[in-house]
Amino acid sequence: MQTSQSHLAYLALEHLIVTLALKPGALVTEKQLIDMAGHGRTPVREAIQKLAWQGLILVKPRVGLQVAGIAPEDHGNVMQVRRELEPIAASLAAKHATDEQRQRLNDCADAMDECAVTGDLAGFFAADKAFDEILEEACPNGFITAALGPVQTHSRRLWYSTANPERTDRAITLHVAVIRAIHQGRAEEARAAMAVLIDYLARK
Repeated sequence: MQTSQSHLAYLALEHLIVTLALKPGALVTEKQLIDMAGHGRTPVREAIQKLAWQGLILVKPRVGLQVAGIAPEDHGNVMQVRRELEPIAASLAAKHATDEQRQRLNDCADAMDECAVTGDLAGFFAADKAFDEILEEACPNGFITAALGPVQTHSRRLWYSTANPERTDRAITLHVAVIRAIHQGRAEEARAAMAVLIDYLARK
């Protein structure tokens, strides 16, 4: 599967925002983002547009670009959406994923298991992003995936801001359970496992 330069730029910047290397509320320039992403102006501009649509970057006239802040109500709001939609997406993905997508899901689960052993939090978040993107590809309902994309990223950033090793180990175990169920085509098990995962992530 080929990945466009703009999507690679998006993944690089999204990871910096999620892992708080780009701090909430920080003012940034396009040139800074180009340097940080390691891609050219056009791919980065396209990435900025997607991040702005997702609510992660604010485009402010006469001021520039600002990384979105984190509000107290964000956690409850994003988990409300995920709780309703993500179990359905997992069930649909289990039914409709291609063999290639199932193999990539298996790779994500293996990467998460490795991160649990090594304590690599950033690596886990990268694997989690990869999982979200495969889920988006495999779920045939585009309305569900359009709603989930932004809240999954916001949720990941919120989790990173309060993460600790014990909670992360449990989160990885629950993520892997969801992925294995989707990989094996067990739709109802995938739905149930995703509901358990979201309930766990919803706890503060």
